[in-house]
Amino acid sequence: MTFDPEVQTTLERQSIEVPSWAYGNSGTRFKVFAQPGVPRDPFEKIADAAQVHAHTGLAPSVALHIPWDEVDDFAKLAEHANSLGIELGTINSNTFQDDEYRLGSIANADPAIRQRAVDHHLRCIDIMDETGSNDLKIWLADGTNYPGQDDMRARQERVAEGLTEIYNRLGSHQRLVLEYKFFEPAFYHMDIPDWGTSYAHCVALGDRAAVCLDTGHHAPGTNIEFIVAQLLRLGRLGSFDFNSRFYADDDLIVGAADPFQLFRIMHEVNVGGGFAPDAGVVFMLDQCHNVEQKIPGQIRSVLNVQEMTARALLVDADALAAAQRAGDVLGANEILMDAFYTDVRGSLAEWREERGLPSDPMSAYEASGYQSEIERTRQGGQQAGWGV
Repeated sequence: MTFDPEVQTTLERQSIEVPSWAYGNSGTRFKVFAQPGVPRDPFEKIADAAQVHAHTGLAPSVALHIPWDEVDDFAKLAEHANSLGIELGTINSNTFQDDEYRLGSIANADPAIRQRAVDHHLRCIDIMDETGSNDLKIWLADGTNYPGQDDMRARQERVAEGLTEIYNRLGSHQRLVLEYKFFEPAFYHMDIPDWGTSYAHCVALGDRAAVCLDTGHHAPGTNIEFIVAQLLRLGRLGSFDFNSRFYADDDLIVGAADPFQLFRIMHEVNVGGGFAPDAGVVFMLDQCHNVEQKIPGQIRSVLNVQEMTARALLVDADALAAAQRAGDVLGANEILMDAFYTDVRGSLAEWREERGLPSDPMSAYEASGYQSEIERTRQGGQQAGWGV
C-alpha cells in the first residue's frame, strides 16, 4: 500500500518530542533501578535522544526538566543538541521533590513557600530565553490527603495567583502549558485534577495558556478522545504527554495497554485539525523505562505513535461523514474499524527507506553498537537519574 499525498504530507510533518528523563534511571515508589550506560549528565541525555531521531526521523527535539537538567551554560547545551541534529524543546518545572513542598507548592498556605515555587518557574522561563524554548509545562503535585486538611477553595485562589505571576513573565512567543492528574501523590484531592480545572485556569490566564493532556492521567473508563476533541474545539490543546497504564500508575510505553485508544485519540486529532502546522499542539512522550532499555523504549514509543497516526489518516472521512449523516450506526463504526485494522507497518518501512532511514529502527539501533559503546564508556560518576 502506498500512502496518498495528503497522508504523506502529514507523516512528513510529524514530530514527537522525547523527554530527557526517559534516559535516566527510574523505578517505582519502592525502588529506583540502575542500568548500565545511563547518562551521567544532560549532555549525554541529549546524545541518547539524538539516537532516537537518527533511527526514526520522528524525534527532532528533546524536552528538559529543571532541576534535573541544570547546566552552567544552556546555550552550550543547545549548541550540543544542534550539532547532533536535534534541538531543545519544552521546559518542565519541578516543585514536587523538595521537603518544603510536602503540603504543596503554589497552593501552599505558607506565602514564603509559594513564592519559592513561583521563583522556580521564573527561573525556568529564564532558561527558556537561553534555549529558545517556547513552552513552559507545569505539573503540580499539590493536593491534600484528608478531608478538612486544607481549604480547597483557598488553594484554588493561591494556584490562580501563582500561575498569574508566572504567566505574566512569559515572552510574547512563549506559552504556559498546564497539566492535570486526577490523583497521586495526593489522594483526597488534587489541585489540578482534570482537564476542566486546567482549562478554567488557562482561560483566566490568557491566550498563551493551554492544557497538557497526559494520556495516563485519567480515571479508568475515561473517554480521552472526547477530551481531545473538546480541547481542540476550544483551541486550548497545547500538548500531549503520551504514555499508557493498565491500572493506576502511568509512564508505560504509549499504546502498550490499549492501541485502539491511541488510534481513537489520533483520529480525533486529525478530525480536529491538530496535525495542522498552525495548530500549536506539541506531541511529546512522558515515560520512564524501568525494566526495559531506555533508547529502544523511546524508539518503540515514537513508532507506536506514528503507526496509529498512519492508521487514523486512512479513515475515509467522506464515507464516515455520509454514514453519520444517514444515521448508519454500524456502517460508520465499520469505516472506522477498517482503518484501525489496516496493517501499515510494511508501508511505513518503505516510507522510511525512501527517506534514507532504517526500515526497522529497532533492529538498526541494536546493530549500531551504540548501546554496547555507552555501557562500556560511561563508567563512574553519578548517573543522571532520580534517586540514584
